[in-house]
Amino acid sequence: MAIERETTIIGIDGGGTRTRGVLFKNGVETAKAFAGTTRVGTVGVGESCERLLNVIQDLCYQGKIDSVELDAVVIGLAGVWLEEEKKRSMQLLRTLARSQKITLNDLRVLSDAELALEGAFDEEFGIVMIVGTGSIGIGKAGKGKFARCGGWGIELDDEGSGAWIGKEGLTAVVRSFDGRGNKTSLTELFAESVPNIDLDNPRSIVKAYAEGGFQYHMLTPLVMDCATAGDPVCLEIINRASFHLMELLEALLKQYRRKNVPVALMGGIIENNTLLAKLLYERIEKHAILERVTPKGTALDGAYKLGLQMVEAGYDL
Repeated sequence: MAIERETTIIGIDGGGTRTRGVLFKNGVETAKAFAGTTRVGTVGVGESCERLLNVIQDLCYQGKIDSVELDAVVIGLAGVWLEEEKKRSMQLLRTLARSQKITLNDLRVLSDAELALEGAFDEEFGIVMIVGTGSIGIGKAGKGKFARCGGWGIELDDEGSGAWIGKEGLTAVVRSFDGRGNKTSLTELFAESVPNIDLDNPRSIVKAYAEGGFQYHMLTPLVMDCATAGDPVCLEIINRASFHLMELLEALLKQYRRKNVPVALMGGIIENNTLLAKLLYERIEKHAILERVTPKGTALDGAYKLGLQMVEAGYDL
């Protein structure tokens, strides 16, 4: 990619739990900014765009630049796949930016999984499985050929994800109260960690959840801790999570006609070296076709690469 002039690019990775933004000046990270989730399905398109715009403003302030100096802004959002969804976010971002006298020249919005795939493999083929608040597998199976599995959101699926693990943990807790399931050390840990939970009045769990006292993914570290300590109920949840995540990879392999298919694991649950990550490593190591590889870069690296392509092509949506 032959770009001779200086470039100023913002890349944003909007995940299900948090949002990360980076300002690249001539390929060098010069500023970082963070925000809560910008997942449209969680906070709505309006709040999502407000948070994204705040990240852009913060990066410009840190980098001591005016927004008009930005060559490209590339944003990956969790759960955004349809073209109409991407265009809606871009249109609202531009509208909000104009109202605040912020200039967004070249802007692109796509899925955070697409950014991760670009960062992990660049132009090469392979599969990326992202395990964070949600779970999804996406891969390049050939020139211009993409394959995807999962990523439906916790409302429909996301088996094996952080949100799913937390939900399964909560289900195990209430089942134990009813006598339908075995007792688990997660119950006490949950009550200690979440405000307004009264184990003498189990229905307080319903009230706390309804009032936003906790979300499923907040229970994930608790389930992991109990599983690591040997709690059978939580260990079984983590084992099932690893099984469901391998199902994603098995489904994607149907799109490949190769003896070895590289797979890169990304996302918070992997990056934090959890018990689930270790189980996945073991399962992939024993697999006849899959070969675990280290990602070449992050989703933000993928955003930067796409930004450079936009600059070179004079991209303007």
